[in-house]
Amino acid sequence: MNTTNNLLEYNKEVVRHFLGVFSTGNVAGVLECLDDDCTWWISGNVPGISGSYSKHQMGELLSGIVNVYKQGTLPITPNGMTAEGMRVAVEAESCSELTNGKVFRNTYHFLFEVDGNRITGIKEYSDTLHMYETFIAE
Repeated sequence: MNTTNNLLEYNKEVVRHFLGVFSTGNVAGVLECLDDDCTWWISGNVPGISGSYSKHQMGELLSGIVNVYKQGTLPITPNGMTAEGMRVAVEAESCSELTNGKVFRNTYHFLFEVDGNRITGIKEYSDTLHMYETFIAE
């Protein structure tokens, strides 16, 4: 395996590790995976969810939202990964029951930017209507 392939596999492993930690609900662990200057962007127009977040802001959002999951976590399962340079694209899905009895089941496309052991950027695309209906609508 050449150096380029090693780097691509390494970057995928950084993302796999991140998704594994995210799936446990360990917010401090999630933040450890992110570079201090990381920006996490979530698609759509869902109030209080969509938009760009700094590492600190994402920590606040995640700390508040884990409490709405019955098991305290949103497991995210990657279904496919493609890497090029410092970027890793991931197709994934999630499913978790909420404390209000609703079930949040979503599909995603993530674009991660990786530098060394840390994630420097995340773009998250998902079914924002389902997100709104599950978390915001009465």
